[in-house]
Amino acid sequence: MENCLKCPEDQWPNDKKDDCIPKVIVFLSYSDNLGVTLAATAIIFSAATVGVLGFIVSHRNTAIVRANNRELSYALLISLMLAFLCSLLFIGHPNKVTCLTQQASFGVTFTVALSCVLAKTITVVIAFNATRPGSRLKGWLGSRVSGSFVTLCTLGQVVICLSWSLTSPPHPEADMQPEIGNMILQCDPGSTVALYTVIGYIGMLAFASFIVAFLARNLPDRFNEAKLITFSMLVFCSVWVSFIPAYLSTKGRYMVAVEIFAILASSSGLLGWIFIPKCYLILRGQDSDKKKHFTLKTHL
Repeated sequence: MENCLKCPEDQWPNDKKDDCIPKVIVFLSYSDNLGVTLAATAIIFSAATVGVLGFIVSHRNTAIVRANNRELSYALLISLMLAFLCSLLFIGHPNKVTCLTQQASFGVTFTVALSCVLAKTITVVIAFNATRPGSRLKGWLGSRVSGSFVTLCTLGQVVICLSWSLTSPPHPEADMQPEIGNMILQCDPGSTVALYTVIGYIGMLAFASFIVAFLARNLPDRFNEAKLITFSMLVFCSVWVSFIPAYLSTKGRYMVAVEIFAILASSSGLLGWIFIPKCYLILRGQDSDKKKHFTLKTHL
């Protein structure tokens, strides 16, 4: 007791209190059951998305696929596949590369996906109003307009992520305090303002998609896609509203697991509600090019 010394931050006393031993390094790894489960789920969902993409491409000339803007459907499926895969960046030993890319990849891929959803919904509204006599909205129905809209929305998120990376980039850090004897490795966002700006931008697109789809849900939409988008965005918004308190109330690897779960759940909601009904209708043969199938409300 006359020569009492305090252990360094990365060490703690042994049971006899006569020596310092290294703290156990803790992070969400692929060797943990939780990490393996989340990684396997991400891979399964990404493979399912590839399967749906292949199915949609192979039936690209059917009425259902053509009626709902093929190019936007392809872009949405590819962005969802990348969203599932980007969750793998959150698993494993944090380093400069993964910390720098995980939030940016998450932000950009989700922005592309929600931009495609919003463009699809706006297209439904424009298509309905373009049929009115004297309407000048027919020029806004081309794929170039939708593609330009998605590109413009995505560039906004890219600018935010680049500014974040150049001013106060995310970096790995070791948190010594939360658990006795453990040293938690995690990615520090660098700038919490930038992190919330990225999430807020995604939330703005999601809210806009939900409002437009909700208002257009009763329009004579081709195969009722607006109603499907309404349900998908309701699931998406519910997941991320629940994510915020859960994320703030957890620490360490469980905090990372909560974010991965939100990514997987919201992405699977978009995939399930928007594309699975289309695949079901195609398999049942309800994709005739007859006019009645373009105006009939299909109740799912």
